[in-house]
Amino acid sequence: MRTNLPAEKTALKIEELSVSYGRIEALKKVSMTINDGEIVALLGANGAGKSSLLRSISGVTEKSSGHIFSYGMDITNMPAEKIVSNGIVHAPEGRQIFPDLTVEENLLIGGYSVKSKTAVKARLSEAYDRFPILPKRAKQVAGTLSGGEQQMLAIGRALMASPKVLLLDEPSLGLAPLIVKEIFEIVKSLNASGTTVLLVEQNAKQSLKIAHYAYVLEVGSISMEGTGEELIKDERIIEAYLGSKA
Repeated sequence: MRTNLPAEKTALKIEELSVSYGRIEALKKVSMTINDGEIVALLGANGAGKSSLLRSISGVTEKSSGHIFSYGMDITNMPAEKIVSNGIVHAPEGRQIFPDLTVEENLLIGGYSVKSKTAVKARLSEAYDRFPILPKRAKQVAGTLSGGEQQMLAIGRALMASPKVLLLDEPSLGLAPLIVKEIFEIVKSLNASGTTVLLVEQNAKQSLKIAHYAYVLEVGSISMEGTGEELIKDERIIEAYLGSKA
């Protein structure tokens, strides 16, 4: 189990969180801790409840019971837009860019909660510095980008809100191996620059390699947890997620 840090050092604390869609229980009393400055991986098969958990944190999905705290603040019933303004930003599965808008327009939408035009310009410049391909595509319609470029755009758009905590849902989904490697390097770089990351990924091996800590979600409940180093060596994880020859 995790050592409890002071509230101000706990980026996210999830306590006994349950979520239901009608009669279907997507999450069943899930408890997790993400400490400030960490990459925490969340593993699980399709339908385990991983995306439901991220949507609950970001305020998109209604909770049945339980609490979510961020740096000591109760955000359980906080509106989604206020959660963003408090530094928790969600980059959803499937990228979900606006395909008919340009790259720059997509990025500017990510900064909608920022009131200062100067700050928006500064963040746009930072996004372009971090993803050098994006300024080259600034006036290009986003739907014409490659899958890897769209993922970089989706992450760049999330960064426009200057997140303290970034919720990343399947950032490598459907991408070529070389691009997947680049995406994981980007996640490491974001974390090194001070962003806490909660990472949902089907690529368990790469996730555990970069994760400080990890949880396994099975049918809506946490079944395992430990450091990335511990879980990547665990026989149950190897058999279920990494392949028996890993």
